Amino acid sequence: MSVLRRITSNRPPPVTEERCEMCAEPIAEMHQHVVNLESRVLMCTCRGCYLLFTEERAELRYRAVPENYVSFPDFTLGPGQWDQLEIPVGLAFLFRNSVQDRIVAFYPGPAGATESELPLDAWDAVVAANPALGQIKPDVEALLIRAPERGRGGQGRTDYTCNIVPIDACYELVGGLRQLWRGFDGGQDAHDAMDRFFEMVSAKSRPARSIEQSAP
Repeated sequence: MSVLRRITSNRPPPVTEERCEMCAEPIAEMHQHVVNLESRVLMCTCRGCYLLFTEERAELRYRAVPENYVSFPDFTLGPGQWDQLEIPVGLAFLFRNSVQDRIVAFYPGPAGATESELPLDAWDAVVAANPALGQIKPDVEALLIRAPERGRGGQGRTDYTCNIVPIDACYELVGGLRQLWRGFDGGQDAHDAMDRFFEMVSAKSRPARSIEQSAP
């Protein structure tokens, strides 16, 4: 019994704080992430581990997620183009998967992020009309697109919202919407959460540079 008492009294306290998933160092609630390019898993990291994977030209298994927000004030979709993308709700995020070498699209729902079989011809037409969309970094940045809400006069409108956002922000948004989602289009609580999220994105975003301005 004395041995058992000594073992239990010397037992370290349980770990309750978040830790880096690479080196196990304690990290703050607000921390950065890296993406495992093969599994698509986001990993919580300390600043030191994060910085190891910021070199974009290096061939690495992991890639640091930048804190980059960009708006596209002139972004447009022609009549029917959203329907051609075959995304059943009014919100989606798209990114280039470097392993598969293609653009993939996800949209929110009651089960979380659902992948859409994106018609490449339809997406190529969108990029042709909005060439600045090619600025996104593979795997770590996404194009977050929101359609005008039909219940708020959105029928027939073309003023879609489009931003480059960090990929972890997209998954955070979709995870939050999953808890609120009701019915086919999400319900009022989900739409209110989207409004708050896009207000944050708008506050953080800088306008995209044109292709001519970004050329060397």
